[in-house]
Amino acid sequence: MPPSSRSVRSARSTGTPAAPADDAIDFDDAHDAHDGPDSAEAGEEKLRSGIQSIEVGFRLLEVLTNEPRAMMLRDLAQRAGMSPAKAHRYLVSFMRLGMVAQDPLSGRYELGGFALQLGLARLARVDGVKLARIALAELRDALDITVGIAVWGNQGPTVVHWMESSHPAKASLKLGDVMPMLSSATGLLFAAYLPRSKTGPMIERELGNAQHYASGSTPRSAEELERALAEVREHGAARVEGMLLPTIHAFCTPVFDATGDLALGLIALGHEGAFDIAWNGSIDTALRTCAQKLSYELGYSPVER
Repeated sequence: MPPSSRSVRSARSTGTPAAPADDAIDFDDAHDAHDGPDSAEAGEEKLRSGIQSIEVGFRLLEVLTNEPRAMMLRDLAQRAGMSPAKAHRYLVSFMRLGMVAQDPLSGRYELGGFALQLGLARLARVDGVKLARIALAELRDALDITVGIAVWGNQGPTVVHWMESSHPAKASLKLGDVMPMLSSATGLLFAAYLPRSKTGPMIERELGNAQHYASGSTPRSAEELERALAEVREHGAARVEGMLLPTIHAFCTPVFDATGDLALGLIALGHEGAFDIAWNGSIDTALRTCAQKLSYELGYSPVER
């Protein structure tokens, strides 16, 4: 609501600047200042609506988070969808709080020290496997597929969580099982994204036995393995069709941590004919979306900062 003539006169007489006519004050904040106990419904609506100015100002922090370099005010404001004058007011407050810092020479803006402390505090408290268990439970219920979580253990890629669908795949897997490197989607994923210093001994041992025991499209030589791992990296996920167990298909999709390292693999598997094994199909797409959200929660950014 625009200021009344009385409030303007009062401001002039006391020397206090009148409220500016532009967007210096967000409507929701001004509305909050005059709210009275109208009704319970109004109070609930207020709780749902939140504080608009915080959400508006957060756009500046979001732009700075996604931008690898410090930014000039005009560029930062443009990316955040606001005028430079409005952006500057938010940035002044953010600098006081340590969320934003300004280079005294160039005038460019960057995330401040408190923003770093927030990020470190979050990373110290986050449990990737716990988050993945919650996310996979929703995925299992939505698609009715068997899902699991694997991490790298002392013996190799190890299953640490498992949830069956309503029509369980007879995969004979249990918690603590170590997956083979060459004939499982999980093994191929870890072989593709972990350094060879970790995976080398297992790979060499399995390649030595491949000539006698490998079946189907399981890699039998170092050259075949490199082609298979290149395909995993190209697609950003591993897929097998009946390699480890006949008629059982599987995906394994990577979740990365804040350093860009592989944190865990999300597994989905099912019987041939009842499992969508296509790239970009329903299961692949849902698993990728889940993995991307988890990677974000663990602090991963696909853009170098």
